[in-house]
Amino acid sequence: LSLRWRRLWSGGRRWSCCSVTPARLFRLRVRRPELYWGSDPSAGVIFDVDGVLVRGSAVIPAARRAFRKLLDSNNNFLFPTVFVTNAGSCQRHHKAQQLSHLLDVQQVVLSHSPLQMMKSFHDKCVLVSGQGPVTHIANTLGFQRVMTMEQLSEHHPLLDMVDHSRNPTLPVTPFLTFGVSIAIILFGEPVRWETNLQLLIDVLLTNGRPECGYDTQLSPQLPVLACNTDLLWMAEAPSPRFGHGMFLLCLESVYRKLTGRELEYKALLGKPSLVTYQYAEQVLRQQNCNRRLNTIYAVGDNLMTDIYGANLYNRYLGQRHAAVTTTTRVVARGMGSEVMAEEEPMSAIQCHSILVRTSPLRFTSFFF
Repeated sequence: LSLRWRRLWSGGRRWSCCSVTPARLFRLRVRRPELYWGSDPSAGVIFDVDGVLVRGSAVIPAARRAFRKLLDSNNNFLFPTVFVTNAGSCQRHHKAQQLSHLLDVQQVVLSHSPLQMMKSFHDKCVLVSGQGPVTHIANTLGFQRVMTMEQLSEHHPLLDMVDHSRNPTLPVTPFLTFGVSIAIILFGEPVRWETNLQLLIDVLLTNGRPECGYDTQLSPQLPVLACNTDLLWMAEAPSPRFGHGMFLLCLESVYRKLTGRELEYKALLGKPSLVTYQYAEQVLRQQNCNRRLNTIYAVGDNLMTDIYGANLYNRYLGQRHAAVTTTTRVVARGMGSEVMAEEEPMSAIQCHSILVRTSPLRFTSFFF
């Protein structure tokens, strides 16, 4: 299967930037997930989006041909299929519409999708960084007390002094405080990097009280949840563009320079993190009537995220399967102190990565 897909994408290094829109990639009437198949498939497929199916607003022609291989004569999916992208400053239904107006929203996993499982943070006041409808995104994920960087800057106008045209000319408004419980969520790269870097450092070094001076005692760091660690990504430009990972690198560097400590993350979401692949497998399993999949094929174009993440998940699955198998054998031989009924593990046995040669591949040796 992997060899066949590599051949299908062998022409993917060249693409046409004609007037083909992303919605035309899937012009077929694809069935909803619960109607995809009548058999019990043992394999599922994870697709990257940007760089594999589309490049910017242009569809990669080889992707269309390969995608048709996943459909039967009635345009039903042959395998459970999910689209996992590190995009984070948009909503799932918007990304689904970019792929096709016929794709189901439940097939799209964004970098921030696993946040809805982190319920311990849902009752906290969260400061969100990114662009687009970040407040609405946070609300749909379960966060109700949300503050954006723009709101923080508005209530603390003296903190953002890089752009002199935005310096306050009127008396400043009363300071707004977060409260006791606060976390920081970094959805994606912001528009004004200098503003977000300054305000994030202010919040981190004042323990959530930016109206005060920096805490010289270096109290325990506020929890930081970061989505999408891509350093580079491919758009229509001939060379890769900076991704959110580059912004995180800047934030880490400034924090280290000022404190002498490393910036710690409570969670890193998006590929190549394990939690993203675990969430994607959960979505695949739901499409398969909650039956286990033996093999997952992960198709991507980025060595440092798609391929590394899939290989990391494959190692995790192998270790987990080996541990469960060993435990089951010990219990079967009567060597365990307690005989417990072992449930069949729900996770897949293996995850195969499939690299398509459509993007930053040729730059890897230069940068790394």
